[in-house]
Amino acid sequence: MQTQEYQAQVEQVMQTLRNDLPTLFERDISYGIYTQNILFQDPVNRFKGKFNYRIIFWTLRFHGQLFFTKLFFDLHDVSHPAPDVVLATWTVRGKLRVPWNASIFFNGYSTYKLTPEGLIYEHIDTWDRKPSEILRQFLPEKSLSENSDRSP
Repeated sequence: MQTQEYQAQVEQVMQTLRNDLPTLFERDISYGIYTQNILFQDPVNRFKGKFNYRIIFWTLRFHGQLFFTKLFFDLHDVSHPAPDVVLATWTVRGKLRVPWNASIFFNGYSTYKLTPEGLIYEHIDTWDRKPSEILRQFLPEKSLSENSDRSP
């Protein structure tokens, strides 16, 4: 049975995620809800440690501002489906800074696993498509049709 203190900590984690995630491309997130040895994994990255975790969010903001005219992280829901799990569902969408009309759009979810103290020790992102499919969204429509004409 979980204590009121644990439940209060989980609520704090969920509220922090609700506050931080929608603006993660604009400003830094709060790191007090994560352990020092947090494990992060998505379809292209895997690393451990809060320092590296901070770098990935800095990199997202930097590249977001460099390569996009508009970039959004739409948070749909933050839930608590299991005693030691918090789940966030989201969509990333934006307009690439290129002469043609290129956009990015993909859905995903983040699974956060919690310690007995209610801190996040694991953050696993799952995307609704492969990274190569997401990158293809950046190509001009003409090159996409040319490439499909050359397919066997």
